[in-house]
Amino acid sequence: MIVAFQPRPNEQRITLSGIPWPAYVAFCDGIGDRYIRMTYDRGELEIMSVSAKHEREKSRLRRLVETVTDELEMDMENGGSMTCRNEEMLRALEPDECFWIQHAAKVSTLDEIDLDKDPPPDLAHEIEISRSALDRMSIYAALKIPEVWRWDGHTLTVHLLGSRGAYRVSRRSKAFPFLPIDELEAFLNRTNVGGSRFTKAVRAWVRENRTAWKK
Repeated sequence: MIVAFQPRPNEQRITLSGIPWPAYVAFCDGIGDRYIRMTYDRGELEIMSVSAKHEREKSRLRRLVETVTDELEMDMENGGSMTCRNEEMLRALEPDECFWIQHAAKVSTLDEIDLDKDPPPDLAHEIEISRSALDRMSIYAALKIPEVWRWDGHTLTVHLLGSRGAYRVSRRSKAFPFLPIDELEAFLNRTNVGGSRFTKAVRAWVRENRTAWKK
């Protein structure tokens, strides 16, 4: 087993090589409640401790999706940071947040979600205060998650999964096709608050722009 340690400001990542899939599953399932994020890619296991900034930005994007769907009366189911796995491809990760929007009705009554038979999340959030040593986007593609938002605290990029299994950057969201991404990015940058104040700001922003978005 090879260990690589990557210190980053307020976030740390350790990569372990030569980890069998059963060992990863046993460790992931057995560790319980935790403030770490695991990524597994064909024997490579990355363990990351999350920073306060990471969690703050994660919360802001989650609150944005929750508030937009609530204001516009859209169906949505939140999967949080649930572990998403593909044993056949030996790949797994935990998104910062994930949501079912187009397929919300198909998972709304499920206590457990099995991605071998149930639809994958329609949207995942990837907070990139620091970058993973593993190719998380290729893992998202293997899991067939159709849309990923990448946010580093300043820049938001939307990635849509194409028919050939690769992501392309888009200026429109598939989950929220009415929402211009440049406007969303500008809103996130000028509304640099968290918690309930951010939720109130999102609610006011949606109410101000909903008529224009419907055109």
